[in-house]
Amino acid sequence: MSGRLQGKVAIITGTASGQGRVAALRFAAEGCKIVGCDLNVAGAEETVRLVREAGGEMVSLQPCNLSDPEQAQQVVELAVKTYGGFDILYNNAGTAWIAPIEQMTTRMWHDTLRSELDTVYYMCKAAWPHLIARGGGSIINVGSVSAKFGSEDVPGLAHAASKGAVIAMTRQLAAEGGKYGIRANTISPALIRTPQTEWAISSGALDGIMRKLMLKRIGTPEDVVFCAIYLASDEASWVTGADFAVDGGASAF
Repeated sequence: MSGRLQGKVAIITGTASGQGRVAALRFAAEGCKIVGCDLNVAGAEETVRLVREAGGEMVSLQPCNLSDPEQAQQVVELAVKTYGGFDILYNNAGTAWIAPIEQMTTRMWHDTLRSELDTVYYMCKAAWPHLIARGGGSIINVGSVSAKFGSEDVPGLAHAASKGAVIAMTRQLAAEGGKYGIRANTISPALIRTPQTEWAISSGALDGIMRKLMLKRIGTPEDVVFCAIYLASDEASWVTGADFAVDGGASAF
C-alpha cells in the first residue's frame, strides 16, 4: 500500500464483519490507526486480531450499541484516550428491516431509523467538538441507492427513508463544518456482498437488481472502501457535501 492515510486516526463503526472489517484492514494497511466498535463481540475482536496480525494498530469497543448516545460517546472517548484524537469518522454501522409498507410494523420502522439514522447523528454529535479541536477532519457516511429511486425488488421503505435522511444530513454537516475544516460526504452503494445481504443475493430479487446495473456484477466491500480511503485522505481535501455513487451504474440507468 502507498501510505495514503499515514499518521491519521479513524473511527470506523460496525467493524465485526463485512464492509466494516474490510475498512479496518484497508485503512490500517494505508498507515491509519483504527478505533472500531460493534455489537458483535466475537466478530469485533476477530477484526482487531486480523488488523494487528497484519501489522496495523487497532483498538475496539464491544459490545457497543450506537443507538445509545452514551455508548457513541464512549467510542469517541476511546479514540481520544488511546490516540489523542482522530481525523476520520466513518459511519459504516447499520441494519435495516426490509418489508413493503403493508408488512412494515411500527417496530420495524423505528428500529431501522434508530440503527441507520440515529446512530450516524449520535456519532457525528459526539465527534464534532473533537474534530473542531483537531483543526478539521473527514466524516464519511454511508447512504444507499435506495435513497435515490424506488425498487419493486427491494421493498425497503424504512431503509429508503433513513438513507435519504443520512444524505441530506451529511450535506448540512458539510455546510456547518466548512469553517472548521470538517469535510462530510456520503458513499451510496448498490447491492454489496456482505453477510447482511446474502438474503437478497440468494432470493428472487437478484434478477431485478442485476437488470439495473450497468456493470453486471454484485459489488464487493472493497468497492466501497476504496472510495472511503480517497475521501479520508488529503487527496480529497477540497471535496465536501458530495454523494459518491458506488453502484455499478444503477443510479444513472
